[in-house]
Amino acid sequence: MESIYACLLLHKASKKITEANIEKILKAAAVTVDKTQITKLVAGLKEKNIDEIIKAANAAPIMATSVTAGDIPTKKAPAEKKEEEEEEEEPTGIGSLF
Repeated sequence: MESIYACLLLHKASKKITEANIEKILKAAAVTVDKTQITKLVAGLKEKNIDEIIKAANAAPIMATSVTAGDIPTKKAPAEKKEEEEEEEEPTGIGSLF
């Protein structure tokens, strides 16, 4: 992920995105450099228009979920089960005859 950030930084600064430039940024940030990852990243971005990629990412819909009080589990749920279990017990004594 840090390599991608380095590419975005180079792009924003209008610098050439090269393996050496990415490596310099990562070393300056004290990040472990994975040269194979950087090589693949530079090769993947070679023919791409980064501005279009950024615009496409901004246009992508973001799904937001809302949490309602009914979605949050409470500690009362197990107690409700116990009450239901108690109701299902067979009556004993004289009541069991009817």
